[in-house]
Amino acid sequence: MTPAARGKLVTGGLALLGAAALAWWLWPRQPLDLQPRVPGTDHAPGTEGGAGSNPVPRGQLTRGEGRPADLPGEWPQFRGPQRDGICHEPLMLNRDWAATPPRPLWAVEVGEGYASPVVGGGRLYLLDYDREKQQDALRCLSLADGREIWRYSYPVEIKRNHGMSRTVPALASNRVVSLGPKCHVLCADALTGELRWSLDLTRQFGTRVPPWYAGQCPLIEGDRVILAPAGKNELLLAVDLHTGQTVWSTPNPRGWAMTHSSVMPFQLGQRRFYLYCGSGGVAMVSAQDGALVWDSTDWKISIATVPSPLPLPDGRVFLTGGYNAGSLMLQFTERDGKPQAQTLFRLTAEQFGAAQHTPVFHNGHLFGVRADGQFVCLSLDGKVVWSSGPNTNFGLGPFLLAGDLFFVMDDLGTLTLLEASTAGYKPLGTARVLTGHDAWGPLVLVGGRLLARDLTRLVCLEVGRPR
Repeated sequence: MTPAARGKLVTGGLALLGAAALAWWLWPRQPLDLQPRVPGTDHAPGTEGGAGSNPVPRGQLTRGEGRPADLPGEWPQFRGPQRDGICHEPLMLNRDWAATPPRPLWAVEVGEGYASPVVGGGRLYLLDYDREKQQDALRCLSLADGREIWRYSYPVEIKRNHGMSRTVPALASNRVVSLGPKCHVLCADALTGELRWSLDLTRQFGTRVPPWYAGQCPLIEGDRVILAPAGKNELLLAVDLHTGQTVWSTPNPRGWAMTHSSVMPFQLGQRRFYLYCGSGGVAMVSAQDGALVWDSTDWKISIATVPSPLPLPDGRVFLTGGYNAGSLMLQFTERDGKPQAQTLFRLTAEQFGAAQHTPVFHNGHLFGVRADGQFVCLSLDGKVVWSSGPNTNFGLGPFLLAGDLFFVMDDLGTLTLLEASTAGYKPLGTARVLTGHDAWGPLVLVGGRLLARDLTRLVCLEVGRPR
């Protein structure tokens, strides 16, 4: 072989090797699951994934100088002790705001959002967001003065999108459970703040974070936490309160996604169920084993489902929403051991459609803020009994019932006291209690103290006292 031929052969061989190397480099392969190591976020052995593990990056427990208050009152979950938007405590409420307006007791700055606290044992618990440190922060504050007792924070990057945090934790058996904006579920010791377990619904169950982040509020019943991941396979999920291990799960045959609505218990005869509004409809599952017993695509909201189903006496369920959805009343019965639903009536958005907050059932009527901002009283046959009129606009503000009085907030932090009357709109007084905007967080009333918030500030007001 001549030197020229040998040179061509070597050159050709190198070219083939280079092409082979390039092809190997470009050939599609399973990506390596490489993640940067961040101090303090390592998982404990045996927690690589699956329900009951700790997939949420381990954060930091920080203790503060606050002390629990020696004050009565419990508000352990979204919409209060019975999840109905009603304070059932026997309170002496101040009805004359002209003489004695609500008295500010303390206030604290909070991260942008609409998340509200739960209260127990003289402590209040708030799922907040620290924008500077880019951390979800489960905070425990003193009901006496708002000083922080502890906080458990973990890293998660969230961009402003009509606020960040907007969920209410759940409190039971010295455990507090929160659901963060990007669907991280955290269970901490309510007294010490120490992490007990956590879940990442997006990573473990295929949940898609809803537009404007998660708005679902966890439900605790007995020793179970009820969640609606609405992921690839599971529509609903029950996990053990103390371990985070899965107790049962509900299939998701229609592939519904998570909404901003929360799971609501529903008693039908001798059986207990859970109701949930997913992205494509409403479903009912057995509280005993999570079996999907009924679902329907007849109720869905085009953009965002926010209000939760409202169970009513005699097997009725009221559904309402914004974005021109209006409202729907269903009547449930059992036939051959299976729930059946009949539509009793539908309402247009102009008649009644609540964009954000679930109505309150009282004295055989429904009360709530309609999408046009008016406070409305509805009969159970869908008739508008009265409305507050075009000169009132509560926007997307919250409300709660205590005794025979409603507390109703507007967008800008003006609080109105109303008689809970079916005879007409009867305001008793108004007071500007917040100076910001987007005062949309659910109200909380414990021991005569009303907790309210706007986008960046949480206030505690004295509005009465225990009997």
